[in-house]
Amino acid sequence: MPYDDSPPPTRRARPLSVAAALAAVCLTAAGCGGGQETGDAGAAPPRPGADAATSAAPAPTGTQPPKGPLTGRTVVIDPGHNPGNRDHTREIDKQVDIGTGRKECDTTGTATNDGYAEARFTLDVSHRLRTLLEAEGARVRLTHDADRPFGPCIDERARIGNEAKADAVVSVHADGSAVGNRGFHVILPAGVKGGGADTSKIVKSSADLGARIAGHFARTTGSAPSNYIGGNTGLDTRDDLGGLNLSTVPKVFVECGNMRDPKDAALLTAASWRQKAAQGLADGIAGYLKG
Repeated sequence: MPYDDSPPPTRRARPLSVAAALAAVCLTAAGCGGGQETGDAGAAPPRPGADAATSAAPAPTGTQPPKGPLTGRTVVIDPGHNPGNRDHTREIDKQVDIGTGRKECDTTGTATNDGYAEARFTLDVSHRLRTLLEAEGARVRLTHDADRPFGPCIDERARIGNEAKADAVVSVHADGSAVGNRGFHVILPAGVKGGGADTSKIVKSSADLGARIAGHFARTTGSAPSNYIGGNTGLDTRDDLGGLNLSTVPKVFVECGNMRDPKDAALLTAASWRQKAAQGLADGIAGYLKG
């Protein structure tokens, strides 16, 4: 679930010009199967432990990625939430400016019914994604690596991507919706202008990034676009997420699945599927960067 996604009163799926692109890239591709979404900002999940057995090892710091097709490109990966957030509820409840209003600094995220935390999932997938992108020559930065007590806040997450002058930013999440709600979806920035927010220069490029990720994610994971968000396109546009509103570089959120649905949870908790998820994200990002 998006880290600044306290449940809004309504969830609007706007018509998108990229729906046709998604249909061409994904829905006609062999292997598109079943899916997930965004959701429960309620109860804090059990504090996750290290996922050493299934997580791709973090790349050594201070090293340069090998030469490859993405050499010279910068990608920022934003692992949704922080495992330590549950112990810092006062700090993460602090309101921050998202340009069009104010919202919580961060949330705890959701978890499966068996206690597998979203923050643990997002960090694992982010490590795997970093390894894949660096193998293609990209310079990759994470907004956090569970190396701080909590956060960062949503405005700081956006700032990290902006200051890195990232060619693409992807925020990795998993949803906490109702049982029976399945499938992935990609959240795109709406046209927003107010306060410190102005997405006018990134709406089109972010939509391209999101459509490419959706197509590759469906093909690689076998998951179908969400059956409850985005009208079966796998794409949703929102204007209430500070991480998107405050971005000045192309950015999307990816809801990889619904942690509260048993069938989706079985996928999200499987290391082999998380590797497929990372590969689908990497292929989508690479496709976007290569044009």
